[in-house]
Amino acid sequence: MAWNDCLWRVLMQYVKSIGLNSNQQIGRGFNHPYDIAFSENNRIYVLNRMYPQSTDGIRVQICDFDDEWYGEFGHGPGDTNDKFLVPVCIGFNDEEKLYVTDESHHQIKIFDRDGSFLEAWGRNTSKITSLEAPSGICFDSDGNALVVQQFKGSILRISNDGNILQTFGESGSEPGELNLPWGICTDSEDNIYVADWRNDRIQKFDSDGNFVQNFGESGSGEGQLSRPSSVAVADDGRVIVADWGNERVQIFDKNGSFQTTLQGEATLSKWAAEWLDVNQDELNARHTADLAIKTLPSHLNTPYHKASQTEHIFWGPV
Repeated sequence: MAWNDCLWRVLMQYVKSIGLNSNQQIGRGFNHPYDIAFSENNRIYVLNRMYPQSTDGIRVQICDFDDEWYGEFGHGPGDTNDKFLVPVCIGFNDEEKLYVTDESHHQIKIFDRDGSFLEAWGRNTSKITSLEAPSGICFDSDGNALVVQQFKGSILRISNDGNILQTFGESGSEPGELNLPWGICTDSEDNIYVADWRNDRIQKFDSDGNFVQNFGESGSGEGQLSRPSSVAVADDGRVIVADWGNERVQIFDKNGSFQTTLQGEATLSKWAAEWLDVNQDELNARHTADLAIKTLPSHLNTPYHKASQTEHIFWGPV
């Protein structure tokens, strides 16, 4: 194991798990959580997208690192501007307003940190009516929103009063072109990183939206990607990628060179332990279950099937 790999495994040690698998319409617990945001008062906002065949629990939930649960808002599915249909990503701007993208409503919905609806931009509103299938969202150092339009393969820069300042990127597979892009983030110098989902790569643009570089290629080896869904940049410039199709997280240096892989090390959360305490049949079944099947038949020996049979590792990280 390389020294850099050892160092990063030390620096990114597992801390805890928060949550509980729940298909209920209300109350604490997640089902297909798609994104996460943090407020200045240390609250955690989790976007609960739900499974496509069971959408009644769509909402944003609020909790904290100590497992306290504070409520929820934006229940869906619904057709009004304050409700969600197929929400994708969330993020706070510098005014503590929470932006939520909804790819089916073709809208950006804005709430205060208490969950009160403020306004919406996109279809059936008075602003950015041409918005199409927004996915990832982040903010530059001026407080402008950077929003991915996944079907158009483009990025919008939007002022905090809802005016489009810039559009860059186009659909395709050449450098600087995007094919169903998803997650987006900026670094300390306002460079922009996009998870180019269908092209199996990360693309980097400068603060003005000019193409700089891309890294990653299709595959399951080190540094290769399969449908990367989100990207983040650490304070020192390391690039962290949710390698969704390979059921893992990969870390690259600031130049795009592979550093290490994280597979996940989850333990039983406080919420789950409390639930099992009052559901003894489930607890007994858990004690006799094999939660980490190490050997699978050859036709099931894929990252997806391994993840589905091993509780502590990532399964569909977005």
